[in-house]
Amino acid sequence: MKAVIAFLVLLVPFAAHGQLLKCTGKDGRVEYATQCPPGTQEQQTGIKSTREGPSGGGAATPQQKSIAEREADFRKRQMEGAEAQKKEEAKAAEMAQNRENCERARIYLKSLQEGQRISQIDPRTGERVYLEDPARPAEIARAQRAVDSNCK
Repeated sequence: MKAVIAFLVLLVPFAAHGQLLKCTGKDGRVEYATQCPPGTQEQQTGIKSTREGPSGGGAATPQQKSIAEREADFRKRQMEGAEAQKKEEAKAAEMAQNRENCERARIYLKSLQEGQRISQIDPRTGERVYLEDPARPAEIARAQRAVDSNCK
C-alpha cells in the first residue's frame, strides 16, 4: 500500500503538464486552474503548462543561472551603466565648453564692432599693444569666423 502511495506522489508533478482552464462560477467569479471545480463552467484558454517534473523533461523552461553568472551579469550591467554615465558627463562638459566659447566669441565680436579699444600682448616684447584702425576689419572677419565655428 505504501508503495502505491509513493508511486502516486511521484506522478503528481507529471500531472502538472496540463492545459490551463478558465473556470467561471455561477456568481461570475473567474478562476484559472488545471481542473475546474464542480459547478463552474469550463473554457479552454490555449495556454499549456510547461512545468518540469522531477526528471527535468520540460524543454520550454529556461535554465536558471548560477549565482556566479548572475553576479557577473550584474557587474557587467553596472560597468556599462558607469561607462554610459561617463559618456553623458563628457558630452555635457563638451557642450558647456562650446557654449562658453561661443559666448566669448560673440562678446569679442560685439566689442570689435562697437569700436571699443582692444589690447593684446605682443609675444615678442610682452608689452600691451592696441589694435590699430586699419587692422580692425581683418580682426572682425576673424572674430566672425570664430563665432560661426563655435556657435552651431
